Amino acid sequence: MVIRVDNLVKRYGDFLAVDHLSFEVHRGEIFGLLGPNGAGKTTVIRIIMDILQPDEGNATVLGLPVGQASDRVGYLPEERGLYRNLKLLDTLVYLAELKGVDRQTSRTRALQLLEEMGLQDWADRKVRDLSRGMHQRLQYTASIIHNPEIVFLDEPFQGQDPINVERMKGVIARLREDGKTIVLSTHQMNLVEALCDRILLISQGRTVLYGALSEIKEEFASNTVRIRVADLPSDLPGVIKVVPDSGAFSLTLAEGSGPQEILRALVDRGVEVRAFEVAPVPLEDIFVTVVDTERDSKE
Repeated sequence: MVIRVDNLVKRYGDFLAVDHLSFEVHRGEIFGLLGPNGAGKTTVIRIIMDILQPDEGNATVLGLPVGQASDRVGYLPEERGLYRNLKLLDTLVYLAELKGVDRQTSRTRALQLLEEMGLQDWADRKVRDLSRGMHQRLQYTASIIHNPEIVFLDEPFQGQDPINVERMKGVIARLREDGKTIVLSTHQMNLVEALCDRILLISQGRTVLYGALSEIKEEFASNTVRIRVADLPSDLPGVIKVVPDSGAFSLTLAEGSGPQEILRALVDRGVEVRAFEVAPVPLEDIFVTVVDTERDSKE
């Protein structure tokens, strides 16, 4: 693994922001760090980045204590901030040099990344001239200008239109193809589903879900099947609710009933089944369910 967090605790006065949190991030994966507002996500990232000090526990990055691998890590913070009166190209070259990259390499890489992010025509314009979305893309570029091994992205899609969301998704995917490790924190669950290999969902500073995204979705498999038939029998066993759904039917199954039983009953009755699928559970629904359960358990 490239990141290990062990029994991390962070308090702000009487408020426990991070509550004995442990997890690992593997090399070359896109790891989703998720949670509602105030869950402790940004605090965890800042501890790993050596911006904040924990009250208990520890973290290592690339096998080193936090801070000792800073030149090999990139960070896109939730709060954006670049030198407003510097030109875009000068900003990127300066930040790369701070990380130990020579000027010529910095300039070459900066021009390549500006083109990749659709900002090449703004290279000699000042940061203050950018729109919010363009500033976001520049800030992201600044986080990877030194070619880091690990990149922390805190709300990277914030303020982006659909076209640039797709651009950002492509850039993140290419980072992984290059062997980089990405820690992604975002509220946009559809993008987590599209990009992440594993996730950690925290609520009130504690782990509520952790593991491979595919396994978590399987664990929360839907009790709904969607079928397309010409005529749906009214007395199918194990069905407690039927909802018409764009020319098909969504069937909610009773506890203990399975999709195979429904399909077998349809076939036994000679019903022509044109389509049959177990309805996938959106990650957003899983997120809401487990966070609400965690909050209820503490009340």
